[in-house]
Amino acid sequence: MSDFIFPQWTNRLKEIGGVLGAGGGLYAVVLVWLGFAPKTITVGYEPEQPIPYSHKLHVGELGIDCRYCHTTVDKAAFAAIPPTQTCMNCHDKIRTESELLKPLREAHAAGLPVEWRKVHDLPDYAYFNHSSHVNKGVGCAECHGRVDTMEVVGIVSELSMGWCLDCHRDPAPRLRPLDKITDLDWEPEEDRRELGERLMEEFDVHTQVSCSTCHR
Repeated sequence: MSDFIFPQWTNRLKEIGGVLGAGGGLYAVVLVWLGFAPKTITVGYEPEQPIPYSHKLHVGELGIDCRYCHTTVDKAAFAAIPPTQTCMNCHDKIRTESELLKPLREAHAAGLPVEWRKVHDLPDYAYFNHSSHVNKGVGCAECHGRVDTMEVVGIVSELSMGWCLDCHRDPAPRLRPLDKITDLDWEPEEDRRELGERLMEEFDVHTQVSCSTCHR
């Protein structure tokens, strides 16, 4: 039996396969890196809530301050979710027959909280304290965006390690006076950096980039 001889050009297949293999590996790395980046998997996330609460209406049009509902945002690590009674302070007199608010009325009557779905959920290994940021001049809009324009609240910032470090390395342009913390459409009347550098001194703000700052 004579030997089966492949055409000479087939000798190139090994080299071609090696190039494709390396390229395929690189493609896989890039795909995972981009596909699972915080900006890809979190930004734009808008969970459906049990009650279609409009921040655009309540905050933007009615002017309700963030701290009316999120009462602990300047006092504790977590920004409290309002109990049903906070909602009923108005809605026991306003839109009392609204079908959309039926879950609210039922929860209040049963003494139960509304099962709001969390929008921003940092991993357990990352420590974040709302009050320490708020009381040092970091406004709500820096992380949460213009909530006063949102019909449905979603994630607008990456909340990744790199994103946080950008601010921790250079906090000045992100700071504002304390009386403007919840003023979501506030714009400074002077250079933002110059104002921020003054506020860093006033609030005793320093760059914080050590691992233990966020990982405790």
